[in-house]
Amino acid sequence: MACQSCSTSDGSAPRGCKNNGTCGTDSCNKLTVFDWLANMSLPNGETAFDCVEVRFKNGRKEFFRNTEKLSLSIGDIVATEASPGHDVGIVTLTGELVKIQMKKKGVNYNSTDIPKIYRKASQKDIDIWSDARDKEAAMQVKARELAIVHKLEMKISDVEYQGDGSKVIFYYTANDRVDFRLLIKDYSRVFNTRIEMKQVGLRQEASRLGGIGSCGRELCCSTWLTDFRSVNTSAARYQQLSLNPQKLAGQCGKLKCCLNYELDTYLDALKGFPDFETKLKTEKGDAVCQKQDIFKGLMWFAYTDSFANWHVLNIEQVKEIIAENKQGKKVSSLEDFAIETVAEPEKDFNNAMGQESLTRFDQPKKSKNKNRNRNKNKVSPEQQANKTKSNQNQTQNKGQGQSNAQPNKAKQDQNKTRATSERSEAKQENKKPIIIKKNENKE
Repeated sequence: MACQSCSTSDGSAPRGCKNNGTCGTDSCNKLTVFDWLANMSLPNGETAFDCVEVRFKNGRKEFFRNTEKLSLSIGDIVATEASPGHDVGIVTLTGELVKIQMKKKGVNYNSTDIPKIYRKASQKDIDIWSDARDKEAAMQVKARELAIVHKLEMKISDVEYQGDGSKVIFYYTANDRVDFRLLIKDYSRVFNTRIEMKQVGLRQEASRLGGIGSCGRELCCSTWLTDFRSVNTSAARYQQLSLNPQKLAGQCGKLKCCLNYELDTYLDALKGFPDFETKLKTEKGDAVCQKQDIFKGLMWFAYTDSFANWHVLNIEQVKEIIAENKQGKKVSSLEDFAIETVAEPEKDFNNAMGQESLTRFDQPKKSKNKNRNRNKNKVSPEQQANKTKSNQNQTQNKGQGQSNAQPNKAKQDQNKTRATSERSEAKQENKKPIIIKKNENKE
């Protein structure tokens, strides 16, 4: 993503390159162009190309004419022409490469409508520019709230202040036409600035905001892709991809641009293949193509009465059968031409640590306490013999103890009854009668 929105240490220098986004050799800037003519000097009598490329927020680039013949280099902050006022941007490319870029984007460098550069930005211009940029995040939140209040089916994707703070551009996406006249009145009343609304497509929105794709890399549209070509589902069919919209769609919600990257290679490989809908006529019956491997040159056929059994054929064999069918001849069977498939041995995964199973974390762990209890319950034959002997001795001692314990128990009971009776008699002797005397004090 552009240096204005990437991670920064103190609000100025990116943590990666430490060049404030002025380096022209790496990809800290969105859609950066490497200036491979930077170290070359112009021939005698030649003047440098008078147009430069200037980058604004989120990688938006425009071309300006250097009418004042300023000595500009990559990374200079300049004040450019705008309507109204002026804008502030960073120079990203100078010299003859700018002419190539203008040709690539269809801009006529001889036109008089190209805006011009006023001057190099002063410290006052930079301060106003940075203060305006700090207001954009809060303004975007407020703008979305006002759009929800008006119940408009639109999304405010980005807000961009002009360099002098005199105008604000609101970028929005919408499926249908939106009547936002009342919304603009509220914006001008709340923000107290000149308002401009720009509708962008879903792909343009993704390229402005940036992000990480399903491949794990930064989005192509936000790094190097400058033009958006139409992508159809036929590109996925030629590449034999499943027509799953969740897998084929990118972050913008449209089909991925990378579906067109390898399409030409697949089309070239398919030129040598017979038509997918061709039928092979055999004595056993007609056969229909079920699947094809483009890069191995294989096709799978099945009889119309048994679609479960597939037979693998090379495209040369298929062409041979088609040629015989054109002559009115039928092949005996597909088995005569089928390729014998050899089952490949399974490769067991084994790494340096000896962890062979890839699904070892999916299975629940076995508790070790069960094994410990099983080991504890195991008794050796010697221990079992000693245990039986001790049990026999205990039973004998119990029998003798019970016979001796019966007379002793009777004696103990008699002694207890005598002791209780003696205690009760002693308590009765210690008791004295209580005598209450009445009216003694009165007398």
